[in-house]
Amino acid sequence: MTSCNFPKRGLKMRKAVEYSVQIFSYFALTAAIGGMLWILYTVVMHGMSVLNWEFLTNPSKPYGVPDGGIANALLGTVYITFGAVVIALPPALAGGIYLAEYGRQNRGANIIRFTANVIMGIPSVLVGLFVYAVMVVPSGSFSGLAGSVALAIIMLPVILRTTEDMMRMVPDALRESALALGMSRMRSTLRIVCRSARSGLLTGILLAIARVSGETAPLLFTAMWSDSWPKQYFTNPTANMPVLITEYATNSPFEEMHAAGWGAALIITLLVLCLNLTTRILFKEKKH
Repeated sequence: MTSCNFPKRGLKMRKAVEYSVQIFSYFALTAAIGGMLWILYTVVMHGMSVLNWEFLTNPSKPYGVPDGGIANALLGTVYITFGAVVIALPPALAGGIYLAEYGRQNRGANIIRFTANVIMGIPSVLVGLFVYAVMVVPSGSFSGLAGSVALAIIMLPVILRTTEDMMRMVPDALRESALALGMSRMRSTLRIVCRSARSGLLTGILLAIARVSGETAPLLFTAMWSDSWPKQYFTNPTANMPVLITEYATNSPFEEMHAAGWGAALIITLLVLCLNLTTRILFKEKKH
């Protein structure tokens, strides 16, 4: 039997490649963390100066009117985001359950997966333009509902694919045990599989909310802006945090409005950060 001599890289070369990859990984991690800390430091330093109780409880007001705040924008953001969750959540969960339990090798399911992946890659400004063309133009008015529809389109594929992935993590032994006990396929899916994956499902929902909570472009074409309280969410422009920050930080020449924009940016940064931390904690518990 003849032995084959395969070329081998020297030990020094392999160690050099290993050290180079480690150094590059540490550099990339440091750059990412450093950039995040720099952004947080900048937002905190500029936004802390205007934070007070009146700023958080008073509505926004035109320049020169005293005691302006962001309360109406905060409430409007809650309305728009909640509306997006109500619109996107039922079809997204149903679609994710179908893909995970009934459409693993189905051609139609593959089309749904492909479509969801495409929608996830579409720029949010195009989603805003689409909703503007199909809702705002025919109705003749911006509205918070149109903003919710735009955000729901962005949320739906995220929740759908996360639901599918989390339900596929549930062992098939649980499904087989439920079926062996006489449960129907639908009942075993809802009572056993979904309950086992509930932490992952909640993680996907929170991830989608964090994804859209800071979106500005879709709301510029749909919800627009208003200094009033969001009492006419379905028919009139609705105040919201992303557009407030854009209007105050870029479209206003007054330093007082710039400071208010930084304060609003700090609030929405803290909200998104809390959502992401909650998502990470829940996902960590799911893995354990």
